Amino acid sequence: MPSLKTLKNRIASVKNTRKITKAMQMVAAAKLRRAQDAAVAARPYAERMGAVVASLAASVGNREGAPRLLVGNGADKVQLVVVMTSERGLCGGFNSTIVRMARARVQVLQAQGKTIKILTVGKKGRDQMKRDYGQYFVGHIDLTEVKRVGYVNAQNIARDILARFTQNECDVVTLFYNRFQSVIAQIPTALQIIPAQFTGAATGTVYDYEPDEGAILADLLPRAVATQVFTALLENAASEQGARMSAMDNATRNAGDMINKLTIQYNRSRQAAITKELIEIISGAEAL
Repeated sequence: MPSLKTLKNRIASVKNTRKITKAMQMVAAAKLRRAQDAAVAARPYAERMGAVVASLAASVGNREGAPRLLVGNGADKVQLVVVMTSERGLCGGFNSTIVRMARARVQVLQAQGKTIKILTVGKKGRDQMKRDYGQYFVGHIDLTEVKRVGYVNAQNIARDILARFTQNECDVVTLFYNRFQSVIAQIPTALQIIPAQFTGAATGTVYDYEPDEGAILADLLPRAVATQVFTALLENAASEQGARMSAMDNATRNAGDMINKLTIQYNRSRQAAITKELIEIISGAEAL
């Protein structure tokens, strides 16, 4: 049985840990509000962008000379998997769920005989994916120094992806990230961005475009890719803070439970020591 001093030190250590987890929970809660507002505010823009591009694509998708970003390059042999995770840990299963989905997709693609290339955004995804698929890595984007994700960060990632596609380094590009639903629920999402796939419904209204639809799409599609990347970054940021808030809340509760158990154990050990001393005193007195 541990000594009283050992138990006392353990109780003090767990109390200090509880202070840290409680502070991290409060910080995550404050960051979550900002990240959630940003993610929710970006959704209507992304949906409207998707609707506009879907409407344009419906009229030019089958034409000869349609933009490659829309129709692809006629092959799907080389698959670029973009895994977007966080730079920091202590956020429960947030990163693991994304990596698990990406690994499952890679295994399916390997079974189909596809060539895999992996681009990671976020240190945690890189560390986990590199264990099994390090030979497929073609790049990593570090956002450690970025305190608040902005559109410029999405543009830089989109330029990297577009450059790889333009130089025929890949045929299909798929993003993996978590879509924010609530503090306790984040949805692992796989989104194909090249060739472009938009969920926005095309309107039934007929428009005349100047210049023509092809020229507009040639300008809009790179912007749409950057918008999809930006939306994924914002959704990931909100999901990360929600997952961290939930994880730190659970850690704080567990620390409280552990303190209670250790305190009971400490009191029992202390009472046993006192009882033993009293017995020894009484036994000594009776011997006299």
